[in-house]
Amino acid sequence: MQAAKPLTDAASASSASVKTLPKVALETALGPIVVEIDTLAAPVTAANFLRYVDAGAYEGGQFHRTVTPDNQPDNEIRIGVIQGSARKGAAEYGPIPLERTSKTGIPHLNGTISMARTGADSATNQFFLCVGDQPELDFGGRRNADGQGFAAFGRLVAGWLVLRQIQMSPAAGQELQPPVSIVRARRL
Repeated sequence: MQAAKPLTDAASASSASVKTLPKVALETALGPIVVEIDTLAAPVTAANFLRYVDAGAYEGGQFHRTVTPDNQPDNEIRIGVIQGSARKGAAEYGPIPLERTSKTGIPHLNGTISMARTGADSATNQFFLCVGDQPELDFGGRRNADGQGFAAFGRLVAGWLVLRQIQMSPAAGQELQPPVSIVRARRL
């Protein structure tokens, strides 16, 4: 029987890197959500989100939108997400370049956190969390006409029930009524 092979330096470095990815707690009116931010695969998008967290911009922000298969009758491609934003009046930084999923390797799976955008290179502070797998939000997906997808930059690690509670909260169309407040946002 062969002895177990020691971990290679690359494997050790990779394991250490995963352990050091920053985590952010979003304390909402319905409970906490904790996301792990992938600063390695999506460095520009991760740094942008963390800049807003560190500036306190999400404190007093809100989850204002829920998108479910039932509330998008005019969309051929239906998705499931909840969308959040910084508080009104918070400093807003300029838009960032789109880090496509084809480059980052972070697909829009259940619990993925990603930046909202209106066009390529337009994301600022609004973000969303996937409820269920959402491959149509990846590069080449059909949710946007440009096929560029959205910039995924991390994943939910705690708060699955809160994610579902926000998604199922009362809404007028896709707008949460009332929005679910983000009481505090901080690095762990």
